[in-house]
Amino acid sequence: MNFHGFEIVWSQRDQMLSGLLLTLEIVAISSVLAGILGFAVFGLLVQGGPAIVRPVKAAIDVIRAVPFMLLCYLLYYGLPSTGITLDNMTAGVTALAIYNAAYVAELLRGAWKAQPPEADEAARAFGFHGWRLLVRIILPPVLLDAVPMLGNQMIQVIKDSAFLVIITVQELTYAANEIQATYYVPFASFVCAILFYWILCLGVEGGVRGLLRVAEVRR
Repeated sequence: MNFHGFEIVWSQRDQMLSGLLLTLEIVAISSVLAGILGFAVFGLLVQGGPAIVRPVKAAIDVIRAVPFMLLCYLLYYGLPSTGITLDNMTAGVTALAIYNAAYVAELLRGAWKAQPPEADEAARAFGFHGWRLLVRIILPPVLLDAVPMLGNQMIQVIKDSAFLVIITVQELTYAANEIQATYYVPFASFVCAILFYWILCLGVEGGVRGLLRVAEVRR
């Protein structure tokens, strides 16, 4: 095997590491925002009446039906025609947050539907209602059951972040593409990028396993 391409990528390691760090930043910010927004939407699905739940479900279905790349194009290239202009980083993080929040809300709703209703009914009998019921009674077991699925969704955020190359966000895929375009070493540059993405996903999987172990100890 010819290792010349990998030598070139190593010589450009600062560019790759810069892209990796930006990817980490994007994933961290997007995941937090998607989690917060997803929890809020889940609260509306659980506590809202039909007049709220139906349009919220419709909005979730629309977002999940839109290809992520198209959502990026819409926010970055389409919004300026309405008078709203976002820089590429803001547009990318916003697209990731909105897109994955819809999935987070659905994951939580599915985990909630799988819970036995007795705890909810008992809490209501003791006077728990509204957001107090949601935060103190409903969310803890739902989050515990949803941890593996939320971990998978965070891995999806990592993979989706690669699409931000289409709006010139200089993340990991952008860096790998720049190196291969300059030195024509596509195999080496993209293999190295894949390895970095794999390491990030392994980190998420390890975090999920750690959370599950802690949860089992505290049961």
